[in-house]
Amino acid sequence: MGRYIIRRSLAAIPVLIGILIVTFAMARMIPGDPCRAILGEKATVEACERFNAEKGLDKPIPVQLGIYMRDVATGDLGDSIRFNRSVVEILVERLPTTIELGLIATFLAVAIGIPAGVISAMRRNSAVDVGTMVGANIGVSVPVFWLGLMLAYVFALLLKDTPFWLPPTGRLTAGLTPVPFYEVYGWAVNEEGASFRLLQFISNFYIFNALITGDFVVFGDAVKHMILPALALCTIPLAIVARMTRSSMLEILGNDYVRTARAKGLQERKVIGSHAFRNALLPIVTIVGLQLGTIFGGAVLTETVFGLAGVGRMLFEAITARDFPVIQGFTLVIALGYVVVNLLVDLSYGFIDPRIKLN
Repeated sequence: MGRYIIRRSLAAIPVLIGILIVTFAMARMIPGDPCRAILGEKATVEACERFNAEKGLDKPIPVQLGIYMRDVATGDLGDSIRFNRSVVEILVERLPTTIELGLIATFLAVAIGIPAGVISAMRRNSAVDVGTMVGANIGVSVPVFWLGLMLAYVFALLLKDTPFWLPPTGRLTAGLTPVPFYEVYGWAVNEEGASFRLLQFISNFYIFNALITGDFVVFGDAVKHMILPALALCTIPLAIVARMTRSSMLEILGNDYVRTARAKGLQERKVIGSHAFRNALLPIVTIVGLQLGTIFGGAVLTETVFGLAGVGRMLFEAITARDFPVIQGFTLVIALGYVVVNLLVDLSYGFIDPRIKLN
């Protein structure tokens, strides 16, 4: 297993290098000039020359790529053109929001989609089956940004005077400030270097940080702010997971060993759980892993609609401002996330089906 992980990790290096080069090239193909995007359309030629020299944009493109690849190899993703801050610092602030939103959306997609698909397969061609599949088709078809706006309109405006009111924007109510767990527990930390950034990164998961510090006011408020974005974001993955689960279960339920298990008099619950569902898991796990990509892609629109300060919204703003280091750094981190998710999905196959582990 360890050798497999090492082999897959080494194979991912050329993929990440290719993504880095493609992103670097495409970022510079975006119409517009970073200088005038930052300083304004009326910036003088002299001001733009000084700006480009300060940011290293006056060098030839191959030289810029070589410098950037050298810096990335040492863990330096550069500095934001727009904010004059390290891209790593911005990632530490923004990435936890996107991961938190993505995990909640994935949990909802799996927790609702898989049972819906199993029930639909067990009651094939019934009203429950037809209703579930119609709902899944609608879920796949509804644009994320439209659904987000409709959810905000219903729960924030129409239900504003009811117990079902939910906040339409932001990550926390104004005035609430989460205290980092390392401060709560009195940890003496040096506010420099990678170790401090790691602690900051963990503490920026507001739900997790509030849970381990016992701040249930912040915990409840953070969860409440994540409900609408997660619902909007999980709709398409939920529908696809439900459809895949139904399809996989129907294929397994038609096999001889399932009919034999029923003929032996086993309870239907045991037939479905022990014989059918476990053998149907491989394609379901695969589609869940693939849908994580959809979730992080949809986060750009979702975070913009709901005003969440995450990676997706920052990436959109960086493209608008031609902030090349942020575009490149964020894209590279997202690509690394894809690689890690695919690796975890492949490793899970061995635990689901021991025959794969033996091979």
